[in-house]
Amino acid sequence: MAQKDTFLHLFAGGCGGTVGAIMTCPLEVLKTRLQSSGISLRPVFQVQLGTLSGTGVIRPGPVTPGLLQVLRSILEKEGPKSLFRGLGPNLVGVAPSRAIYFAAYSKSKETFNGIFVPNSGVVHMSSAGFAAFVTNSLMNPIWMVKTRMQLEKKARGEKRMNALQCARYVYRTEGVRGFYRGLTASYAGISETMICFLIYETLKKHMTESRLTTPTSGTDKGASDFLGLMVAAAFAKGCASCIAYPHEVIRTRLREEGSKYKYFFQTARLVAVEEGYAAFYRGLIPQLIRQIPNTAIVLSTYELIVYLLGEPSQ
Repeated sequence: MAQKDTFLHLFAGGCGGTVGAIMTCPLEVLKTRLQSSGISLRPVFQVQLGTLSGTGVIRPGPVTPGLLQVLRSILEKEGPKSLFRGLGPNLVGVAPSRAIYFAAYSKSKETFNGIFVPNSGVVHMSSAGFAAFVTNSLMNPIWMVKTRMQLEKKARGEKRMNALQCARYVYRTEGVRGFYRGLTASYAGISETMICFLIYETLKKHMTESRLTTPTSGTDKGASDFLGLMVAAAFAKGCASCIAYPHEVIRTRLREEGSKYKYFFQTARLVAVEEGYAAFYRGLIPQLIRQIPNTAIVLSTYELIVYLLGEPSQ
């Protein structure tokens, strides 16, 4: 029975991740481009007052292009296909990564329920953190290749590397260590996963209690219940992303080819000094547009499959 439950969580997590990845790929490409250091900054001229002579001084200052500007640039220079760069390794990786994550989350939650107060916030955070650590450690090479492909800028008609060619190039130029660039930032991002699942599980628990205390509701879940789970997942991911987003920018910078960024804290310091703290939130809007519905799709698909094929998760 335990083996069957593990397979069920693997299957449900894989299906949810695949559906979400396909539907939100263009937004991920836009987010990655905005996070990178190679984005073209538009110079604008700002008037600064307060000189000794009382006159203004015109100084040039960089302004980050907006979401629509980056989208227009990609469509004009690279074509619509570029919005799906990295989808191959994403599909290769998302199903096993989600499968590993949800299986590890479910299994670790059983263990932590025997140590801490069952289904408490500590259990949810610890389970989410452990599952994210395992998943990030195993899947980082695939995400590294995906990011490199998304950052590759080729004009229309120019030949682009596929996933296998990109992987070979990384190995030839950087060795095995190259596949683990950005892993420290991914570990820092575990905090986002922990926050997300703490909020999600808390909301899910309140929804379950509310449904059970309603006289007219039975034990079977309906469409409104899964809609509620989607809303809970969206809200949880939105909060977590806003709090822990800077690690995403640092991770993208660490995965850039031939960049000056070497380590987590060194990268954070360089970004803060050279671009200001606002740079840590570049790409946040497409990230929220992508991740909120993606997480809602993934978690609700997962819950639906677990409900249909086995016992509802607690």
